[in-house]
Amino acid sequence: MPTLRPVTPAATTTAAPAAGASASASAPPASLTRQPGTASRGQPADPQKFKVTDGPSAIDGQGAFAGEAIPARRKIGEMRGEFVDMAEARARARAAEKASGRIFMVAISDKRAVDATHSTDPLRFANHSCQPNMVLKVQQGRVAFYALRDIAEGEELTARYGETHHAGRLTCRCGAPGCQGRL
Repeated sequence: MPTLRPVTPAATTTAAPAAGASASASAPPASLTRQPGTASRGQPADPQKFKVTDGPSAIDGQGAFAGEAIPARRKIGEMRGEFVDMAEARARARAAEKASGRIFMVAISDKRAVDATHSTDPLRFANHSCQPNMVLKVQQGRVAFYALRDIAEGEELTARYGETHHAGRLTCRCGAPGCQGRL
């Protein structure tokens, strides 16, 4: 069986280019440069697959918006954050609700949750809708969002929250036809 070794870049020198040689001669070959948003070897890939921005929402507070057209059934991206146990998640949710009324938490199992309060991922601002345009899926401990249909650039990204700690006490503001009225 072959031995795997990390790939190391060729040694570089700090000597000035020879007279008449261009400075670009010391630049790496184009085959070694990477496009923004892609990962280098050994680095995790960017989980955000499409451009998403956040801004004021007609539904509630801040929202997440498609920064480009998104085809149906494609992964939009992920919501990342701190992994916490459920007791800590409940305590943080109560504190956040009292402080700001905004909770950025998703249960990923009966024992753990992702707290995205300090995340920079704009998908954390995805609001609830009774007729959402994306679905939230928990896969291998990750919170991923997939388009349910084609989504136009500028359209607010929404997901059905499902069971929440609100237990039907919070009025739904999605405005969708057939809105269930409560979260």
